[in-house]
Amino acid sequence: MSDVAYLKSQLGVHPGFPKEGITFIDIFPLLRDPFTFEMLITHFVSHIAKVHPGVKPDVIVGLDARGFLFGPIIAMRLGAAFVPVRKVGKLPGDCYVAEYTKEYGVDRFEMQKDAIKEGQTVIVVDDLIATGGSAAAAGELIRKAGGKTLEYLFVVGLPFLSGADKLDAPSYWMVEAED
Repeated sequence: MSDVAYLKSQLGVHPGFPKEGITFIDIFPLLRDPFTFEMLITHFVSHIAKVHPGVKPDVIVGLDARGFLFGPIIAMRLGAAFVPVRKVGKLPGDCYVAEYTKEYGVDRFEMQKDAIKEGQTVIVVDDLIATGGSAAAAGELIRKAGGKTLEYLFVVGLPFLSGADKLDAPSYWMVEAED
């Protein structure tokens, strides 16, 4: 069994959560077993090395909140900085702010202004891409700081929602969920 097939088999699937008609894909089971978690991190690091040969990203950006679970580990493995993108009001100091549309309204993300330097290369990580709004907002924050997004990485992708079309750089997901 390939590592992707194995990781997919370990995901939790919860039909009707958080409401009827939605099937929630739970990444938390991947974190419960050290071997499985190691496989997840190694897969991402190997993907980055293969797709960006000779390029070491300067920064890994993790999106609030599940991108915080594996973003710092990927950053450490690559010798890159880790920068969190959070919901507004959670970070001290001067911050860039970007709005994005959610299923039930508008939300905002922020990033500290001194977190990414002009010209730095960035990879964004999160657990799932659906409509692409939160990842696109992170890309906007990176541009405001003068950084360049190399790629967006996700554990799970929902391509039928076309979220990757909103992004300013290529995207990759390990597991593709069906509609």
